[in-house]
Amino acid sequence: MAERKRIVMLVLGEVPQLPPGPASPPVPAAAAPAYAVSAVPRQIRIGQETAEVDGRPVAVELRGFPPDILLVQATVEVDDLFTRDIFDLEDRILDLAHARLAGRGGTKELSEEYTVFVVSGYAGDPEQYLAHAPLIASLLKSDRQALDAEEIAHTLTTQIKYGENDMALIDWDGAFLFDPAGDVAEEIELLTLANLQLLRTRLLDRQLDARLRQLTELVETTSPAKLARDSKAMARDLMAVARIRMQSIAEQQQLERDVRLIGDWYSARFFDLVAAKFKLEAWRRAIQNKLEALEDVYTVVLDNFSLSAKHRAEWAQIIVFFFLQLGWALLIVLELIHLARH
Repeated sequence: MAERKRIVMLVLGEVPQLPPGPASPPVPAAAAPAYAVSAVPRQIRIGQETAEVDGRPVAVELRGFPPDILLVQATVEVDDLFTRDIFDLEDRILDLAHARLAGRGGTKELSEEYTVFVVSGYAGDPEQYLAHAPLIASLLKSDRQALDAEEIAHTLTTQIKYGENDMALIDWDGAFLFDPAGDVAEEIELLTLANLQLLRTRLLDRQLDARLRQLTELVETTSPAKLARDSKAMARDLMAVARIRMQSIAEQQQLERDVRLIGDWYSARFFDLVAAKFKLEAWRRAIQNKLEALEDVYTVVLDNFSLSAKHRAEWAQIIVFFFLQLGWALLIVLELIHLARH
C-alpha cells in the first residue's frame, strides 16, 4: 500500500438560508449501536464539485446543518505534508472554501475554519512522523514561525490512540490523523461537530452581547414613562431570553448525547479531547452567565416599573380622594349658605 497524504479543510459559517437538499448519510463508528444513525445531527447535501488549486484537483463538498449553518469541506491530495510549502497551499484552499461560503451569503467573521492533515498507507507506528515535530506543531497552530521546543512538546501532548499503529494529534486550529487504512471519516465527522458547536456558541454569544447593548441603550436613553409603556414588550423579551437559555442547554446536552450514540468509547474520548481543546465548557459557562445577567437586568427593570406603577396608582388614589373630600366640603358649605339665607 502506497503512502497517502491529504489535506481536509473544514469551513463552517452562518448563511441567511440553506437551499433545499437531500439528507446526508451519517458517519457512525463501526462499533456504534444500530440506533446511532438516528442520533447523528441532521445534515443535508447541497452540492459537490471539483475545483483546482495550484494545478491540483480539490474535491469540494457542501453540506448544511439546518437551519442556517453551511459546511464547506475541501479535500486535496499532496505528495508531501512535511514541508513549509503546505502553509501556502493551505491558505489557498482556505480562500477557495471561504469563496464558496461567501457565494451562499456567509462571511468570514461568522465562521469557523479547521484543517485536518491525514496520513495513511504507511507501515509501522505513527511515531515515526514525529521526526517532523516542529513543523507538525506549527501546522496544528497555523503558525509559520519556529516554535519553542517546550511549546512543541506541549502541543504534541494532546493526542489519542485507538489501534497500535494509529494516532490523532489535536489542537485549536488543526489536527493530524495517522491511520494506516485511512479510515478517518468518523474522526473528521466528530471534528466537524465540535466546530459546529463552537460556531453556534459564538453566534449565541454575539446575539446576547447585542441584546445587552440594546437593553443598556434603552434604559439610558428612554424616559421612565415610555419605558413603563414598553414594559409588556420587555416582559416578552425576558421570556425570549429564558427560551434561549433553555434551548441552549438542550442543544448542548443533545449534541453530547448524540456524540456518545454515534460511536463507542473511543468516539466519546476523542470528542471530549477536542471539546477541551476548543474550551467549549468555558464558552458554555460564559453563555450561561450572560443569559443570567440578561434575565437579572430585565427582572430589575420590570420590578422597578412595577414599583413605579404602584406608586403612581397610590398617588392617583390620594389625589382623587383629596378632590372628593374637597367636593364634599364645598357641597356642605353651599348647603350651609343656602340654609342661612332661608
